[in-house]
Amino acid sequence: MIPRWRAAGLGLLLALFTAQASAHKPSDSYLTLKVAGQQVDGQWDIALRDLDMAIGLDADGNGELTWDEVRARHPDIAAYALSRLALGVPAGGGKAEPCPLAVTSHLLDDHSDGAYAVLKLRATCPNAVNTLDIDYKLLFDIDPQHKGLLRLEHGALTSTAIFAPDSARQLLRVADASRWRQFFDYVKHGVWHIWIGFDHILFLLSLLLPAVLIRREGRWQARATLRASSIEVLKIVTAFTLAHSITLTLATLGVVALPSRVVESAIALSVAVAALNNLWPVITRRLALLAFAFGLLHGFGFASVLLDLGLPQSSLLLSLVGFNVGVELGQLAIVAAFLPLAFLARATAFYRKAVLVGGSSLIVAIALVWLSERALDLKIITA
Repeated sequence: MIPRWRAAGLGLLLALFTAQASAHKPSDSYLTLKVAGQQVDGQWDIALRDLDMAIGLDADGNGELTWDEVRARHPDIAAYALSRLALGVPAGGGKAEPCPLAVTSHLLDDHSDGAYAVLKLRATCPNAVNTLDIDYKLLFDIDPQHKGLLRLEHGALTSTAIFAPDSARQLLRVADASRWRQFFDYVKHGVWHIWIGFDHILFLLSLLLPAVLIRREGRWQARATLRASSIEVLKIVTAFTLAHSITLTLATLGVVALPSRVVESAIALSVAVAALNNLWPVITRRLALLAFAFGLLHGFGFASVLLDLGLPQSSLLLSLVGFNVGVELGQLAIVAAFLPLAFLARATAFYRKAVLVGGSSLIVAIALVWLSERALDLKIITA
């Protein structure tokens, strides 16, 4: 008999994933800085929903932002943003000489997850910039999951960085030509984005839940060995990886493009179908085929994130591979946490009823909410 704490641990693991999935995607901002001598020109894309949360853009409180409401707050948006970003050049003793920063214009743009305010930036440093001191504090006081995604350009060279509460200040060499640094930067991007891609996580979990079981005589039974379960998991993960790698590459290179709403709606539908298959099994022995078919759709979803980040043309292939490696590492972390607990609990009624049936039912409900929101442009989950 499996110890109850292990069974409870598996249930808690699933609950944490599904609880996170019911909330909004953690926020990102996209900061591009171009260095030329003493001058730094930039663009900062910040989600309107984040700015509304921080300074309150919705003047009439009707839950919808208009261009007039945003335009009326341009000075406040600029003041808020500039109070949370500082640029400088190292001056010795751990100090930096400031590069006074100004917002030169305001625009709007659409990203895959909604509308963004676009702030055009300019700074002039006291001397030529070889190393840039960046202090980034946007939203960290109200959203500790927020990330600032930086693209730093100097001539033909491009590097990237991720700002988080524990890495809010960074020194970046603008002339760093290391392609391996760029590779590892995009690996970090890939890991981060699989962990905030809750629809991708729930799709993978829906396929993994029955991987430690086998369907016989109309009911689920425990697989005999960890080896058999591991082989099934390996098939599923490999198929999913191969499929989304194909479409991620094609979409990122501009060979194939699909409308964002179609892609996001189809991904939500794939999550619902995979979880429904656990409740009313139709495909029981070739789940890898299901993983491959729907993995093609998920690749377009990953591509939208990567396109938002921007790929340096000087190292396009290396950055694309790095991002994909990061996605796979993120997936492996999920599998490593899930498989041992699932295997230990597989023969229990708790696993078959609470985890497989209960967990799949919850995933179906979440996926149908996503599908309604994405396909019909509704807002059902507001927390």
